[in-house]
Amino acid sequence: MKFGLRYCNTGDYVDPAKAVELAQAGEAAGFESIWTVEHTVVPGGYGSTYPYAAGGKMAGGNDAVPLPDPLIWMAYVAAATKRVKLATGIMILPQHNPVVVAKQVATLDHLSGGRVLLGIGVGWLKEEFAALGVPFEDRGRRTDEYMKALRELWGAEKPSFEGEFVRFKDAYCRPQPVNGHVPLIVGGHSVAAAKRAGKLGDGFFPARGAPQDLFDIARTAAREAGRDPDKLEFTVSLPDKLEDIPALAAMGVKRVLVPVTPMGGLSAVVKTPDDALKWRDTIARYGGQG
Repeated sequence: MKFGLRYCNTGDYVDPAKAVELAQAGEAAGFESIWTVEHTVVPGGYGSTYPYAAGGKMAGGNDAVPLPDPLIWMAYVAAATKRVKLATGIMILPQHNPVVVAKQVATLDHLSGGRVLLGIGVGWLKEEFAALGVPFEDRGRRTDEYMKALRELWGAEKPSFEGEFVRFKDAYCRPQPVNGHVPLIVGGHSVAAAKRAGKLGDGFFPARGAPQDLFDIARTAAREAGRDPDKLEFTVSLPDKLEDIPALAAMGVKRVLVPVTPMGGLSAVVKTPDDALKWRDTIARYGGQG
C-alpha cells in the first residue's frame, strides 16, 4: 500500500513557504505522492452540481478560494524535493490543448526525474467550460481522444495523430517522459469513468469511497480492450477508520490519499507538516499491505 497527500495546492499550502514545508515533510515521512486539484476559474454563483458533496457545492466557503495552477505548483515544490511523486487529482483534460499538456507534463517529468502522475477527468462545472470557450457536451469524447494523443506524443519517435479534435503529423515533442510515458490515472465516480480507466488509463481514482462495482467495471473494460486488468492501479481517499485499510488492500487498492485541508473532502487529518511526520507509524504499519 502506498500513501499520498491531497489536495496540496489548497488552503494554507497556497503559501509558497508552507507548500515547500508540506512537500518536504511528506517526503520525509514516507508519503509516496502529493496530489493537486484544478479549476482554472470558478464562475461566481455557479449552478452546476458538485458531485462529491451533499450540498452540491465545493468546499471552501465561496467561489473565490485561491487555487494555484497544479502544474506550476508541482514544478515549484519539485525543485525542493527529491523522491516524492507529483500528481494531479485531477486535471480537467478536455479544457486543455492536449499538445500543450503533453509538452508541459513531459517537461516537468524530465526536470523532476520521472516523478509525475497525471490524474485526469472530464469535469463537471459547465460554467467553467463556458468561460474557457470549450464545449461541455463533448467533454467525454475529447478526454478519450486527448489521452490517446498524449500517449502518442510521449511515446512515438515521430508522433502523428488523426482524430476528431486533434490532428498532427511528425510532431516532435521533446523532451519525452523519463520512463517513456507518464501514468494516466482516470478520476471520476461514474460508470463512464471506470470504463475509461480500464480502456485507456493506467489507474482509477474514484475520489470518494472504494466502489467495488466500479473497480469491477474498470477491470472488465481493461480485459475487453485486451489489456491486463491486474496492471490497473486503484487509488482511493482515506477511509474513516484506519482499520479498514487492510480490507482496501484485499480489494486491490494500491494507494490511499490523506487529506491535508478541508477541500480534500474530509476533516483535515494532516493540518501541519509535523502531522505529516507523525504518519510514519501508519505508513510503516500498512505500507506492506497489498
